[in-house]
Amino acid sequence: MKKVRIALAQINNKVGDITGNMQLMINAVHQARDELNAQLIIFPELSSVGYPPDDLLLRPYLYQQVNKALKKITEHADGIEIILGYPRMVGQYRYNAASFIGQQTIKSTYHKQKLPNYSVFNEKRYFTSGSENCLINLHGFKLPVALFICEDLWCDISLNQLKQHQPQLLVVLNASPFMQNKHIERSNILRNSAKYLNCPIIYINQVGGQDELVFDGGSLVIDRDGSVCHQAPYFNSALSIAEFNTPNNQTFRPIKTQIPSPMGDIALIYQALVLGFSDYVRKNAFQSALIGLSGGIDSALTLAIAVDALGSDNVQAILMPSRYTAQSSRDDALSQAKLLGVTCRVLSIEPAFKSFLKILETEFKHLSEDLTEQNIQARCRATILMAISNKKGALVLSTSNKSELAVGYTTLYGDMSGGFCVLKDILKTQVYQLAQYCNREKTRILPNIMTKAPSAELAPNQTDQDTIPDYSILDEIIERYVEKQQNLKQIVQAGIDQATAEHIIALINRSEYKRHQAPPGLCLSNNAFGRARRYPITSSYHNSI
Repeated sequence: MKKVRIALAQINNKVGDITGNMQLMINAVHQARDELNAQLIIFPELSSVGYPPDDLLLRPYLYQQVNKALKKITEHADGIEIILGYPRMVGQYRYNAASFIGQQTIKSTYHKQKLPNYSVFNEKRYFTSGSENCLINLHGFKLPVALFICEDLWCDISLNQLKQHQPQLLVVLNASPFMQNKHIERSNILRNSAKYLNCPIIYINQVGGQDELVFDGGSLVIDRDGSVCHQAPYFNSALSIAEFNTPNNQTFRPIKTQIPSPMGDIALIYQALVLGFSDYVRKNAFQSALIGLSGGIDSALTLAIAVDALGSDNVQAILMPSRYTAQSSRDDALSQAKLLGVTCRVLSIEPAFKSFLKILETEFKHLSEDLTEQNIQARCRATILMAISNKKGALVLSTSNKSELAVGYTTLYGDMSGGFCVLKDILKTQVYQLAQYCNREKTRILPNIMTKAPSAELAPNQTDQDTIPDYSILDEIIERYVEKQQNLKQIVQAGIDQATAEHIIALINRSEYKRHQAPPGLCLSNNAFGRARRYPITSSYHNSI
């Protein structure tokens, strides 16, 4: 009985960096062969260009670059076999492809059959569907090994067609982004597919942040009975070895390794935020981040995530009090920055606010104060932060959360301003859960910040609940209307007051124009504002009861 050692190359590549990605893969090939004695190394979906390449796929020259890189990688398939993903052009057709390479030759190529076109995915815009299964023989073993790419595994038709070939191993290349609770669904799909096909499955996933997506890794080997035999870490690059026995050269039997302890849902979300933000900064060549610290929980959590992603030396905080900022908020902001080892400077917006009111005095004559004066304060702060960003090259972080963005409880060109919004897909109730997670080992977010009533502090004695319902109610409506796409009748039947539901739905619909101008932020849910949820600004659609 022989053993097969297979390297799972869970890499963090960069979209469009074909040369850099190629070198990353070549280095992994050498390490897998020379140090880990692997006979096969597997890379994720579209690993040569990174995922998602979007409209880069429409540029003909990209395929010339990919082919050059593929040729060079093929030269290193000496003493080891390689499976990798890349975009392939055949005549006028583009394919999401995976090739099996051995003895410095491309031996077989598979074209992805099921192209996802929902949520954050848009593959039918770029690719043509493949139509044939691909079976290969690894390292001289005459045992059929099948190739799939990501969505193929989620399709019953693909599984039914493959089952007829009786594969002894299925290798699935993936660029599967993290979404809340998706790891449970993913595990169920893998388990059920392995049982149905009666063969082990190698699931190799990409890791790292790319614009609004973050890939969680967590590559797996599933045995034919649905049990997990091997797992790579979440949210970290890894080159891990999965071993298989081949009794009587008739089948592959994965050898069980120590499986990492499962992470809780909030822990997974927090790690996704840290990695996604860290890679956004690193891959876009920013050196530091800049945060307007208010003494509230959103900016405190954003600060903690930024420190975990970049280190305290690479994060700057600015406290910009106004005439309405409570002394307790000033104290909390400064104490929070000190607790996390971040320098915080104080720049009052009062002189700028007074100047704007003076400039607008004639225009506003005989008009009473309203939200306009509140928004001016927020925009004074944004101007200060963007000026410091321009001068010092620091990336400004918006601290808005999903609850605020949903109902427009945020100022356009004010607190919405910035280069990245860490909490863009995080509901306010989750903000508190994540803050508690931050404090799991020691205090990192001040208890006073976590317990005080949320307030924008743009008017006397102001709290968020002056204009919107309690966040537990608001977030349930948002989750039902946005995530689950329920209508008003369904939301009311769930026990939500009808007038409240109607008001919040109207706010969500009216705020679309704001969200179209929001900075990018991580998508962690199926209908995240931005890449995943694309609604028209101008619309007369109504969810009637």
